[in-house]
Amino acid sequence: MADSIQDIKLTSYSSKGGCGCKIGPADLAAVLRNLPAAKPDPNLLVGLDTSDDAGVYKLTDELALVQTLDFFTPIVDNPYDFGQIAAANAISDIYAMGGKPLTVLNIVAFPISTLDKRVLSEILRGAADKVEEAGATLVGGHSIDDKEPKFGLAVTGLVHPNKVRANAGAKPGDRLILTKPIGVGILTTSIKKDQLTPDETERLTKVMATLNKTAAETMEPFDVHGCTDVTGFGLVGHALEMAKGSKVSVHIQKQSVPLLPRVRELAEQGFVPGGTKNNFAHVQDDVTFADEIDQIDRYILCDAVTSGGLLIAIAGEQAEALLDALKEKGVEASLIGEVTDERPGHIFVQ
Repeated sequence: MADSIQDIKLTSYSSKGGCGCKIGPADLAAVLRNLPAAKPDPNLLVGLDTSDDAGVYKLTDELALVQTLDFFTPIVDNPYDFGQIAAANAISDIYAMGGKPLTVLNIVAFPISTLDKRVLSEILRGAADKVEEAGATLVGGHSIDDKEPKFGLAVTGLVHPNKVRANAGAKPGDRLILTKPIGVGILTTSIKKDQLTPDETERLTKVMATLNKTAAETMEPFDVHGCTDVTGFGLVGHALEMAKGSKVSVHIQKQSVPLLPRVRELAEQGFVPGGTKNNFAHVQDDVTFADEIDQIDRYILCDAVTSGGLLIAIAGEQAEALLDALKEKGVEASLIGEVTDERPGHIFVQ
C-alpha cells in the first residue's frame, strides 16, 4: 500500500466516474417500461411518472417526505473530496424538490483487501462534513466488498405538500435560471487523462462539492413553478424531462449557458465521455439545434454532470430579481432560456 493515501489515484480504480457511470437514459427507459404499473396511492405526490429528482410522499396536510438515493464511482482522486462531492450530489435532489434534508444513510462499496482502509475513512469523513453543512443527520448505512469503489447516500428530507418544486410544473412565460456551470463530465474525463492542472482540478472540485442549499433557500419565496438539478443526463436531458413532464417547450440560449474553463478546448481534443455521447443520442430526436451549433457544442450541452446546479423555471416577471438575489449570495447563476407552448415536449437551442 502507498505510504500516503495522497499517492493513490482513486479514479484509476474505476472505468467510469461520477454520474457518468449511470445507466444511460435509453437503456434505463427500456428497463423501466417492463415494470408493472405501481398501485395508485393518493399520498404519493411525486413518483416515477415524470422522471423527477426524488419521490415525495404526503404524511399529513402539513408534511411530506422527500426520498432519494445516489451513488457512483470516484470522480476525483482525493478521497475526502470524493466524499464531499458524492454527498453534495445526493443531497441536491432534496433541494431540487424544495425540501430540507433531514437524515442520510451511507452507501459503500469498497475493495477492502486491496485499497488502503484510510481511503474509505477519508471518503466517509468528507461526506460527514458535507452532511453537517447541510444540517442533516447521519443515521447509518450499508457496505459491501467490491472490486470498484463506489459511494453515495440515501437521503430523506421534509417539505410542505403545497411547496413541492417538481420538474413538471414549468409554465409558458417562465424563464430558466441555471445555478452552476456545466462541462463537468468532459473535465472529469480529462482528470483521468492527466489533462488538468492542480488549480483547474481545485476549481472543478469546488463546483461539484458546493451544496445547492443557498440556491434552494434563495428561491423559496419566489414564484418558482418547476425545478430540477442537472446531473447525469446533462443540461438538455434534464431540461427535456422538464419539458415533457410540464407539457411545454424549453428554449435554451447556448451563449448564455455558463461553462467551466477549457471545456470546449478539451472536448475538441476528444475528452468527451461515453455517457455524454449516449445522452446526445437519446435526446437528439426531441431537440432542434440551430444550424450554427456544431457537434462539439451539442455534446457539451448534453454533457453528463455530477453534482450540478439547479435548473429553475420561474415566473418571467420575477426572473431578474431571483437572479440578482442568487448572485448576491455568491451563487454562479445565469439566465439561460425560457418556456413556451410552441411545441410541447421539445427543446430548442439557439
